[in-house]
Amino acid sequence: MDLRFLNAEPTAAERHAVEALGAGSRDQLLPALHAVNDRIGWISQGALNHICRRLNVPPAEAYGVASFYALFSLKERPPRVIHVCTDLACRVNGAEAVTEAFDAAGIAWHRSPCLGVCERAPAALAFEAGDPAELRLLAPATRENAVREPAEWVEDSVSVPQQGESGLRLLRRVGVVDPGSLDAYRAAGGYAALRNALLLGPAGVIREVTDSGLMGRGGAAFPTGRKWDAAARQPERTRYLVCNADESEPGTFKDRVLIEGDPFALVEAMTIAAFAIGAQKGYVYLRGEYPRALEMLRDAIDMARERGFLGENILGRQGFSFDIEIRRGAGAYICGEETAIFNSIEGFRGEPRSKPPFPVEKGLFGKPTVVNNVETLVNIPLILTEGCEAYRRIGTERSTGPKLFCLSGNVRRPGVYEVPFGTTLAELLELAGGVPEGRELRAVLLGGAAGGFVRPDETTLPLTMEDARAAGTTLGSGVVLALDDQADIGGFLVRIAAFFRDESCGQCVPCRIGTVRQEEALHRIVGGRRLSTGGDDLALLREVGQVMRDSSICGLGQTAWNAIESAIDRLGALEERS
Repeated sequence: MDLRFLNAEPTAAERHAVEALGAGSRDQLLPALHAVNDRIGWISQGALNHICRRLNVPPAEAYGVASFYALFSLKERPPRVIHVCTDLACRVNGAEAVTEAFDAAGIAWHRSPCLGVCERAPAALAFEAGDPAELRLLAPATRENAVREPAEWVEDSVSVPQQGESGLRLLRRVGVVDPGSLDAYRAAGGYAALRNALLLGPAGVIREVTDSGLMGRGGAAFPTGRKWDAAARQPERTRYLVCNADESEPGTFKDRVLIEGDPFALVEAMTIAAFAIGAQKGYVYLRGEYPRALEMLRDAIDMARERGFLGENILGRQGFSFDIEIRRGAGAYICGEETAIFNSIEGFRGEPRSKPPFPVEKGLFGKPTVVNNVETLVNIPLILTEGCEAYRRIGTERSTGPKLFCLSGNVRRPGVYEVPFGTTLAELLELAGGVPEGRELRAVLLGGAAGGFVRPDETTLPLTMEDARAAGTTLGSGVVLALDDQADIGGFLVRIAAFFRDESCGQCVPCRIGTVRQEEALHRIVGGRRLSTGGDDLALLREVGQVMRDSSICGLGQTAWNAIESAIDRLGALEERS
């Protein structure tokens, strides 16, 4: 192993931050980087040397990991850093006015990709290094409130406009039941599903989930029961469960709302999943930009462990032991890809792995692993309390159950909405109050930056996996971002292209080069400039997009062209500029 250290030593504070984690191996690299960055505000060469010596990691590799994540800094910076979201939802709701206010007040700030609070756009996140570090979120941010001291920032927490309505299932406790009380959760039906699972046995639980027709809610829509069954059948006795809570798709925030408003539901659901597949350890890979979700989930896990719902012999079931560890992400969209999560947890750069082998065969630490996102998992207690037949009666024959959608952009009541699959896009937009008075709907982006646009005359589209596919679009992770007639579609597309260029991990050539060429062509088209060679930028876009779709390693490159292509073909965008 090449352990070539530069001549730099850690400060006492840096040393203390690392050593407070205790002994560890390479998989503790990400927590160690967080510890130093939180305490000092940046990661010096001396701190990196100290981390490498303790974890036996080559310094060059540790540098590669530390430099991979947007929330870490390898250059000295002030203890306070303010991130202003300038991504899709914030862009159309006045983010530029917030940045202008910071500039006018002489306050240093950084442009940030989506902060995951699109329902309260625009948003700003203040990070203050210290012991402990402080993260404060301001949403919505305005010219007036943004320039106050972060200690005075107040976060509006209304995210579920349907709060308290009858008929809700996944959101029924959010805003109604105290999310910090295990007793309140149990009084509202919590942990009845786990008891039912213990009666059914692992095979019975997998059968219920399979018969329910539950498909993954993260975008791929893979049958959950099939995934669990494949992992449970592996001969390896050590298996892992990973909850993907790194929802970094611009316009997505439902998993954050679920964790903040009903954290015990996720803990219970993960425990049921672990029982079914035979996993002894679970990880929640949580976005680094979610300070409140982190606090709520940590408390819920600690309480569940203290009361016998996690740990050894859960609920008196001999041999059933399971525990959960939270791993904080650090600002990398690509880590929402399931195999990139494995690399990140293991202490490597968060780059996707080639498949096969598939995660259920060889995943985290080389062992069989199931990866589900938060929304997928919180469907599990519902299935095991109401039964698979009752669950199938919700939604449609092929898209079963309730679905959460994240409405943002130019709508009157943005937030997370729960509706049965099969609800039309028009009905969903009506729930959110439609576009502001005096405006007209211009387009709707479904599925986020990796999704596609639909026109106002296409809003009769039933929101199901199969109908979206037949219409040439996708539901993705549930993003519904409305744009009114004042939206700058060209600028919006440039921002999507910039997002993918920034977030490409650079591992494969088609994505690394293609995302750059895509952004360059869009800048020329939107700016009214043509290729100096006299070529056709639209033709170039199509060629580059097809190459990325056909030959990129993972879904980022494969979908980086989707929204731009749909804007051109469905909306007629860029035609007058070409």
